[in-house]
Amino acid sequence: MQVDKKVIAITGGARGLGFAIAQRLGRQGAHLALLDMSAEALDGAVSALSAEGVTAQAFVVNVADEASVERAFADIADRMGPVSGCVNNAGITDDGLLIKARDGVVEKRMSLSSWQRVLDVNLTGVFLCGREAAAQMVEAGHDGVIVNISSISRAGNMGQSNYAAAKAGVHALTVTWGKELARYGVRTGTVAPGFIETEMTASMRPDMLERIESNVPLKHLGEPDHIAQSVAFIFDNDYFTARIIECDGGLRL
Repeated sequence: MQVDKKVIAITGGARGLGFAIAQRLGRQGAHLALLDMSAEALDGAVSALSAEGVTAQAFVVNVADEASVERAFADIADRMGPVSGCVNNAGITDDGLLIKARDGVVEKRMSLSSWQRVLDVNLTGVFLCGREAAAQMVEAGHDGVIVNISSISRAGNMGQSNYAAAKAGVHALTVTWGKELARYGVRTGTVAPGFIETEMTASMRPDMLERIESNVPLKHLGEPDHIAQSVAFIFDNDYFTARIIECDGGLRL
């Protein structure tokens, strides 16, 4: 799909990976619908993109809330036209061990609220936004692309029961939707980032960061635009669907 003048929704688009994806697709001529929780962050992102000559509009949304998602996608259609692309990037972490024990006594457990909060945003949010995007594509009668952002952690990672389960589920949605939506001309894809230079990694202790980098075969963290390039490839390659791109510097061998 050529993204020039196509309406593409990007969740979590006001910062981090989402903003990098917006920059790359916007420079290719896409008309961007940026969705995020923070109106202030959205305003800043739209202003920055507009300064580059990129068409972008802001939509405040809670991706975990059905009514909020339905309202936001209806607003996109009213203000910009039906979407041709959707990048499900919004996500959160709330890490913790399943249980923590000392001398055979369990001292702490991952709470149900911690589990549910991460699943609500990282998995249910993808479902809700993907559903609305697919509905608009089909009803508009045009081809479309849905890209879901997973993670290297989808294979399982200590301290991330909630996050790993959600990110594994995200790719399962990609495969399922790829099979279901192909008849309508809608393709799907997943990008699974490794460790990327973001606000989260920047806040890590230097020794932890050094240990992570030493385990990456390429010996450095990825840049947000590396993930944006992977997303752009899925949009561009019309024979790619229901598959995953692992962009992690070779960390998951």
